Amino acid sequence: MVGLLDSGVAPDLAPAVEDARSFTLGEAGRVTAGPVEPDRLGHGSTLAWIIAGAAPEARLLDAQVFLASHATSPAVVAAGLDWLAGRGARIVNMSFGLRHDREVLRRACDSAREAGVILLASAPARGAMVYPAGYQGVVKVSGDARCAPGEISTLGGAQADFGAHPRPLAGAPGAGQSGGASFAVAHLCGHLAGYLAERPGAGRDEMLEHLAAVARYHGPERRRAGTGD
Repeated sequence: MVGLLDSGVAPDLAPAVEDARSFTLGEAGRVTAGPVEPDRLGHGSTLAWIIAGAAPEARLLDAQVFLASHATSPAVVAAGLDWLAGRGARIVNMSFGLRHDREVLRRACDSAREAGVILLASAPARGAMVYPAGYQGVVKVSGDARCAPGEISTLGGAQADFGAHPRPLAGAPGAGQSGGASFAVAHLCGHLAGYLAERPGAGRDEMLEHLAAVARYHGPERRRAGTGD
């Protein structure tokens, strides 16, 4: 199963959702779990659409940690990740980046990784590292304009491990958005979900070796100075 840690999933994708929980910060800083709310941001639905497009057979676990805005608490994210790992997610899509390292989130990532979960997170193409991408063992993914849908690049630097298509699929919710690393994570996640459907016993190392083997491009994307391309 694929864990989605984001803003929820639209009703038209509900048949693909195995289970769902919403996580919020309550009184005294305690995280509470409850029924999911509508995806008011649309971001999670777009990610789910991308994943389903690459792996129609994938079952989703929906951990809703963003509600009215793209801001949330590291404790809320950590609780959502703990739930996904406990429900049996093999891959977790984390299309976001927090500026600061927080122990509660680092511990949740370590715990999930030790349980064999593949963690994929957004990483900026340049600039300061963000979290959870900056944690040990988390696969760092950036948008790569060279990549068409279904294509992957190996970037192999400190900034990012892999690159993928940086935009939603045509016809998807939010198709006009430019998301960069955020959507690239979902494209890579969908690819891995499809591979896992064919090889359900594959572990982390085998999956990462597969990504490297099928990569269309190798090395960082070269942008021409002064063009923004």
